[in-house]
Order: sequence, then C-alpha cells, then structure tokens
Amino acid sequence: MPQEAPTSTAPRFGVRWSSTPPLGQTPTEPKSLGFIVALCFAQLGFFIALLGPVMVSMAVKVSTLTDDPVARTGMIGAVLGTGAIAAAIGNVFFGRLSDRTMSRFGRRRPWIVGGVAVMAVGLFLISVSTTPLMLTAFWFLTQLGANAAFSPFIATLGDQLPQKQYAKVSALIGIMQNVGILGAIWLATLFSSNMLLLFMVPAAIGVLGMVVYAVVLPDPVRTDRPPKLDLLEILRSFWVNPIKHSDFALAWWSRFLLILSAFLFTTFRLTFVQERLGVEEAASPGVVLNGVLVYTIVLVPIGYLAGWISDRTGRRKALVGLSAVLFAVGTYLLMHIDSPFEFYLVEALLGAAYGIYMGVDMALVLQVLPNKEDTAKDLGVFNLANAGPQSLAPYLGGALLVMTNVAGESNYGLMLGVAAAAAVIGGLVIIPIKKAK
Repeated sequence: MPQEAPTSTAPRFGVRWSSTPPLGQTPTEPKSLGFIVALCFAQLGFFIALLGPVMVSMAVKVSTLTDDPVARTGMIGAVLGTGAIAAAIGNVFFGRLSDRTMSRFGRRRPWIVGGVAVMAVGLFLISVSTTPLMLTAFWFLTQLGANAAFSPFIATLGDQLPQKQYAKVSALIGIMQNVGILGAIWLATLFSSNMLLLFMVPAAIGVLGMVVYAVVLPDPVRTDRPPKLDLLEILRSFWVNPIKHSDFALAWWSRFLLILSAFLFTTFRLTFVQERLGVEEAASPGVVLNGVLVYTIVLVPIGYLAGWISDRTGRRKALVGLSAVLFAVGTYLLMHIDSPFEFYLVEALLGAAYGIYMGVDMALVLQVLPNKEDTAKDLGVFNLANAGPQSLAPYLGGALLVMTNVAGESNYGLMLGVAAAAAVIGGLVIIPIKKAK
C-alpha cells in the first residue's frame, strides 16, 4: 500500500491555501475559496491558449500559407486531425506517468508546469512556421505538451476535492472552459494581423494560469516506488476493464454519446445557418457568434445551479438524464426552425442542456473511478470519450448530410435525428450505474 506523504513535503514552495490530502484517499475537507479560484483561472487560461488555434487562429495562420480555398480547408483538417491524435495519446500516457511520479515536488506539479511550457514553445513555433509540414509537426508538439499538463491537472480534481464539492467545482471549471472559448475567439479577432501575438498572448495567459495553480496546489509526494513501466503496462494505460468496472464503462458511453450528439450539430453549425436558415455567407458568422454567445450566457448560471443542486442532494443521474432529454428536444427543434431568432432560442435550450450536463457529469465520473491511485490514467481513458466523438462527428455528420433528402438538399433532418437519438441513448445508459444516485 502507498505510504502517506508527510504534509510538510508538499508543497515545498508557494502558498498553502488548502491542506494536503493523503495520497490515494478521497479528501473529506472542503477546498478553500483561494484554491478554487486558482483552479478556475488555470482552466480558463488553458482553454484560451489551446482553443484559440482550434477555433480561429489556425485557420488565420493557414491562410498565410495558401490562397486556395480547397487546399486551405484540407490543410486545416490535416493539421487539427493530427493534433487530435496527439491529444488522445498524450492525455492517457502522461496521465499514467503522473500517477507514478515520485518527484520531490509532487506527482502532478512537474507535469503541469513542464507540459504547459512545451505547449507555449509549440505555439511560438507555429507562429513562425512557413510550411504545412512545420505547422503539422508543431501542432502535434503543442498538443502533446498541452495534454501532458491537462491530464494531471484534471486528475487533481480527484486528488483534492471531497465528494460534497464534486459537482459545484466541476460546474465551475466547465463554465471556465466555455468562457475560455469566447475569450479565445475575442483575442483572435484582436491579433489576427500579427501571427506572434495571435498565438503568444493566449499562450502567456495559459502558462500564467497553470503556474499559479501549480504554486498553490498541495500536491502530496509519492514515496513508494511503482512497478517498472514496460510496454505491456503502457498499453494497459489505455484500457479499463468494462466488466470489472461497469459503472465507469457506462459513464464512458454516456459521455461519448452525448458529446457525439452535441458535435454532430456544432461541427456543421455554420453550414446549417447558411443552408437551412438561408442566411447570406457574409452574415452567417455573425449569426453563429450570436448563437454561441446566447448558448454560453444560458450555460453559465444553469451549469452552476445544476452543480449546486447535485451536491446538495447527492444526485447525479437524474440531472444527466434531464440534460440528455433537453439535448434531444433541442436537436429535434432544429429540424423545424427557419429564422435566426428561432435559432437563438434553440441555442439557449442547448446551452441549458449542456450546462446541466457539465455541472454534474464530472462529479458522477469522479465517484465511479476504478482506482484512486490511478486517477490521471483513468481520467485519461475517460477523456477518449471526449476526443473520440469530436473526431468522429465530422465524418459521420458529413456522411449523413450527403444522403440527400427528397428535395435534393443536404440531409440535416437525418443528421439531427441521429444526434437526438444519440442523446437519448446517452441518457439511458447511466440508469444501471450503482455507485452514484
């Protein structure tokens, strides 16, 4: 059994805003306001740095390398797709390494600081890249560094939080992620004419947030030496037995299906506005931005309220089920709207759905983790339920759209119907979970 690290060894530097929880045990004392603020700032800064390229900046950079619209689209897809592979591998692999780390500075802190530094270097190299190959290689490096930081960062939720704070804090970091998306887009519009500032201002915010969190993190030191890490053990890092840990597997499939439902629409949101609502190409980005703004404004209070209710009642599954129903209703309504105003109303409903889901789902997952000593590895496996559908949605959605309807148009009805069905099934599969109410 792992030995409990002496409190005096962690942290060796920085501000102790919260007590150090015993290694491998679920904490019982609530975290302080200062700790939670640092956690939220780290999440906000990280997603500003990482999602700026995904949302806007990479497309701006690619446009400096080619004027051909077809080549530009293909290049963006190739670069981001390669990065998605790095993210999926890095999240699990570096999470596994952080679980096993015996550094004097703790298990998570070295990876959080080192990973975000590599991410910043990668973003700098992207800003000065002059060929598609350089862009692809440096985005791959950026994603590896980002996930070397993010996987241990997310694992600190399981390390540090008592169950009575799971939902409220999970809701807050989910809110920060979505606010980070808006922040990333806003910064990209400010610096779109300067490649260095376009990538490095968000990178600086991301580094600052993670370093501040690393300083205040009471990260216990691992004192027992783990078994030698061989190739078989590395491969096992990507696997959690779904029969032995059925609750975790059911939560995994619920996340996979609900994220697939959401991204089937969001991936094609712009073309939906143009083709189904008849908005002119020049005006459609503004309609989409307004929709995302409405979505986020609704998501923020609903997400926090859902987390508060969940922690007060101890119930997770009913709220996840409610979010799935709202997802399904929202995607169904998208088939029957014909104006931007109606689009904004549905975006509000979808924002409420995702806010509820975001406010309770991570809390549910933290309750069904297979092994508290392998928190980062298991959360890395769980993150595949995020990355997988985000990669699958463009291919599946595109295939469904080309199955033209009777009018010879893109088949948004079929695509949205599949999205609604995925949401319903995602809500149903959590019913058998036993470790959460």
